[in-house]
Amino acid sequence: MTTHLVLGGTGKTGRRVLTQLVAAGHTARAAARTPGPASPGVEPVHFDWADRSTYAPALSGVDAVYVVPPALQLEHAEQIAALGTLALDLGVSRAVLLSARGVDKAPDNATFRSEQALAGTGLPTGVVRPSWFAQNFTESFFAPATSSDGVIVAPTGEGAHAFIDAEDIAAVAVALLTGQAPLGAYDLSGPQALRFSEVAAILSAHAGREVKHVDLPVDDWKAGAAQNGLPADYAEMLGMLFTLIRDGYDADVSDGVQRALGRPATSFEDWAAREAGSLRLPD
Repeated sequence: MTTHLVLGGTGKTGRRVLTQLVAAGHTARAAARTPGPASPGVEPVHFDWADRSTYAPALSGVDAVYVVPPALQLEHAEQIAALGTLALDLGVSRAVLLSARGVDKAPDNATFRSEQALAGTGLPTGVVRPSWFAQNFTESFFAPATSSDGVIVAPTGEGAHAFIDAEDIAAVAVALLTGQAPLGAYDLSGPQALRFSEVAAILSAHAGREVKHVDLPVDDWKAGAAQNGLPADYAEMLGMLFTLIRDGYDADVSDGVQRALGRPATSFEDWAAREAGSLRLPD
């Protein structure tokens, strides 16, 4: 059994990677700016991308590292390269980077530069490139649609997307970290592309109340996001991703889960059925 450092250990994929590593008998360090409590098999450790003095203590003595880039920050190649170089010097054997599906299709972008920066350190590297998370509807920016007002505001028109279950992302990452699947780049998605109106119908069925999709112009969405505190460059990036969905360029289905795990990806319907308890409002 091996020891793994999990950056973003309190985040959507990181905490699931921790759970799956421990369930498989490994030891894990949960790294975060504000570490959570210790638990069996999990050691919390302070890590801050903006403070490079925190890198070495977190990396020392680990076999592999799950790398989640800084949140709400587009340019992070330099920080990731510094982490990878130090990891190699400290004897870390491999890294797995959380990236995003499609970044290799137009490689002049910050996320793909981070992939190249990590690989360029010489540290053996795997990459998971997921589509949008199903958990965005319960744990992220679409969560109000299932927790209060029942409205998904997304400028996607009739465009479709194959949402991925974060549990599947974590399972692929763990397979790469532990050598159960070969290192490489894995594009991940759910098994079916759905329009946001279809997503709303599935959520409605499992939430026991109506959930609606409200479309609007992309520029209006970006302006609203910026007014609500989202960094302008990040709002611009999300607006571009919405446009890709709207124009039908992001409806393809990827086979990375099948390649890494030998099983199909979890469907959005099955994910929603599993999460029905969190989709329903308290009585």
